[in-house]
Amino acid sequence: MTEKNFSYGFETRSIHAGAAPDPSTGARSTPIYQTTAYVFDDVDHAASLFNLQTFGYIYSRLTNPTVAVLEERVASLEGGRGATGCASGHAAQLLALFPLMQPGDEIVASKKLYGGSITQFSRTFKKFGWNAHFVDPDDPENFRKAITPKTKAVFLEVLANPGGVIVDVEPVAKMAHDAGVPLVVDNTLASPYLCRPIEWGGDIIIHSTTKFLSGHGNAMGGVVVDSGTFDFTKKGKFPSLSEPEPAYHGLTFTETFGDLAYTIHGHAMGLRDLGPTMAPLNAFLTITGIETLGLRMDRHVQNAQKVAEFLEGHPAVSWVSYAGLKSSKYHSLAKKYLPKGPGSVFTFGVKGGYAAGVKVVESVELLSHLANIGDTRSLIIHPASTTHRQLSPEQQTAAGAGPDVVRLSIGLENAEDIMRDLDVALGKTVK
Repeated sequence: MTEKNFSYGFETRSIHAGAAPDPSTGARSTPIYQTTAYVFDDVDHAASLFNLQTFGYIYSRLTNPTVAVLEERVASLEGGRGATGCASGHAAQLLALFPLMQPGDEIVASKKLYGGSITQFSRTFKKFGWNAHFVDPDDPENFRKAITPKTKAVFLEVLANPGGVIVDVEPVAKMAHDAGVPLVVDNTLASPYLCRPIEWGGDIIIHSTTKFLSGHGNAMGGVVVDSGTFDFTKKGKFPSLSEPEPAYHGLTFTETFGDLAYTIHGHAMGLRDLGPTMAPLNAFLTITGIETLGLRMDRHVQNAQKVAEFLEGHPAVSWVSYAGLKSSKYHSLAKKYLPKGPGSVFTFGVKGGYAAGVKVVESVELLSHLANIGDTRSLIIHPASTTHRQLSPEQQTAAGAGPDVVRLSIGLENAEDIMRDLDVALGKTVK
């Protein structure tokens, strides 16, 4: 069941895309194929699989039937051509860039990113000879100014973690395409229910499936979705995809697989050589979570709007960064890109700075103080002392994670209970 062959609605595809009753047993839920390898019919069958002449299963580092259902489902929901599941959101970022980059190449990235992503891009990727240039995404023109002949991708979070920042995707996509490079969009915080970046020019979409797609805080994972529309053969910019691959006897991915080239490369080269494989159990749990994605996101957004409005009027709060508020400078962008609501992760500033922020996260009882988002439960964290502590004070501020900042991921509880818990915790910061 693929979007190109069916006109089913989002909620229907959330439940059915990529899945069918098990042909052997009739099991309706997707089985957990907890196996490392798969029996070949004969030597010729094995050879054709290893030569990428036949689609099938060889070894679960490369492909797995449970993970394949998840890949097809997320690709359908995003409106993409294909997808590659992997072990985490960070692994998805690595796999997304792996087919595009060579030593000495560059990416242009929004500076409004999850702190771990900034560290991965600015420090770890340097060990591969990849360099990142960070720009303020509030002015899309900054992306164009930073693009050089060495640039191989533009990267942004459409709804940025932690501050609820919304990037104007459409003009950034045009700048990337004018330069002949793909736009890579992290859609984790929005989910495809609230925003489908491919419709605005995104070429490669990534998710930490650990968050809203899974939805229950019980399964790690990531996924890379290819739109199937970007031409990787232009100007010789992407030799991994457009030139003969020695590991497969000179096969050229774009020539052999067409609009599936990027996705096939993600499995045949990315997962094969880097090895960040998604566990079948985690794929199963994420598939189950996606079945209720639309219902959950509606409730997440409703609760977040109520909590943000409550905090905006609280005497212990100096500001609230949530695009659902009319006071937000991203309010108009939210209406454009996220008409169903700007997610449920946002930040607010506590009067009293760092010490007050720490006091709030240590005083809540209903909310859980932990380093995750997108759970059914409401979550809270002080980024400057946790997720963004690796960054300099200037980087923290630029990323929306200054000393007074508290990040919330609003869950599915009764909104009044969430507000009551926050009210009590904020009260303890007032002397």
